[in-house]
Amino acid sequence: MQDEGLNPDDRDFVTALASGLEVILAFDEAHPRMTLSEVAARTGMNRAKARRFLLTLHALGYVRKQGRAFELAPKVLQLGYSFLSANNYRSVIQQVLEDITAQIGESASLGVLDGDEVIYVARSAASHRLLAITLSVGTRLPAAHTSLGRVLLSQLPDNELDSFLQRITLERHTDKSIVEKAELKRRLLEVRQQGYAIVDQELDSGLRSLAVPVFNSSGALLGGINISTNAARVDIETLHQRYLPLLQEKARQIRTTVS
Repeated sequence: MQDEGLNPDDRDFVTALASGLEVILAFDEAHPRMTLSEVAARTGMNRAKARRFLLTLHALGYVRKQGRAFELAPKVLQLGYSFLSANNYRSVIQQVLEDITAQIGESASLGVLDGDEVIYVARSAASHRLLAITLSVGTRLPAAHTSLGRVLLSQLPDNELDSFLQRITLERHTDKSIVEKAELKRRLLEVRQQGYAIVDQELDSGLRSLAVPVFNSSGALLGGINISTNAARVDIETLHQRYLPLLQEKARQIRTTVS
C-alpha cells in the first residue's frame, strides 16, 4: 500500500497537530531560543495562536520557558528516538556508526530523506570538529548538496526525482556547488548506477563526505550512511580506496541484521 498524502483541506487533516509540529521545527541551530513574537514570525502564525501552541508544548514538556524566551526541551529527542525504535534498527545502526568511527577516526551518520532535505537520525561523532557545520541528530541539510541526500535521491523513482528537480532552487554554498539542474541530475543518475556518492566541498569549504544507501533484509530502503571528513586531512583517493569498501561492508552488515 502506497502512502496517501492528505490535502490540508481534507476533513481528516488535523490542523492543530500540523501547527504544533511547525512550532517545534521553527527552532534550529540559528534560532535555538526565541520570543513569542519571533516564533509567530517564523511560523507565519498570529501571536495568539503561536502562544497557545507554545504553552501547550511547554505543558507537555517539549518546550522550556526562560523569561520571555522559549527553547526546545530534551524531551523533543524522544520523537527521534521513537522513530528509530519503531523501525527496530536504532541499536544496530548506532553500533555500526560507532564501529566506523573507532576504525578510521571519522564521524559517521545515518540520514533519511524528508522532503527536499536530509535529516540526521543517528550519529557517531569523531573528536575533531568538521569546520563550520555542526552536525547532530535532528540536523537538516539540503539533499542536493550532501552525499547522504544524493544517495537517497538516487533511489527515488524517475517521476519523483524529476519532480524534485523541478521544484528546488540550487544555491551556491561554495565555488564547488552544483547549481545547474541538468548537471545535478547527471550526477544523481551516476550515483544510482555506482551505488555511492561523494560530495566534495559543495556545502562547506573543506567538508568532504561519502555515502551509501542502506537496506533491510527485505530490500526496503532504511536511509543512507555516510562518513564526513576534512578535505585537508583526507583526499578523494582515500575515500575511494579505504573508506568506500568499509562503508559498503557496513551496509551489507546492516542488511543481514535488520529485518
